[in-house]
Amino acid sequence: MSQLGIVYALLGAAVAVFLSGAGSALGVGVAGQAASGVVSEDPSKFAKVLILQLLPGTQGLYGLIIGFVTLSKIGLLGGGAAEVSVQTGLLILAACLPIGIVGLISGRSQGKTAAAAIGIIAKKPDQFGKAMLFPAMVETYAILALLISFLAVSAIQI
Repeated sequence: MSQLGIVYALLGAAVAVFLSGAGSALGVGVAGQAASGVVSEDPSKFAKVLILQLLPGTQGLYGLIIGFVTLSKIGLLGGGAAEVSVQTGLLILAACLPIGIVGLISGRSQGKTAAAAIGIIAKKPDQFGKAMLFPAMVETYAILALLISFLAVSAIQI
């Protein structure tokens, strides 16, 4: 029972990394399918579609950042784990949920939006700037979730 707090905190880090990483993997996969089709028809569009395909990958990075912040907070990256109460462990778990859940949903959604933007590039490559705006709008919510998870984890006293 004395280790339950650290288990909850580790669960929070795992949720942040796992869910946001899964969202990124799904999103990058969907966009990659669309990008592959475009490049098979016109290899000169590779750089533009690659940029759009990479956009959903940021959610996984955001989750990884929160995972590292959490591990650092509880002392696992510094050499020895801190004593974490059950209440504090649950607070850390709750603080990690925003980036995990939003990262999952926004990564997948951004992949779909990036795939549609890749369709724009297939027909009108000169519209890259406009096409980039659509998946970038989805990114806004991942950044907000990153911010709230970062602030929440950082504010918790161990």
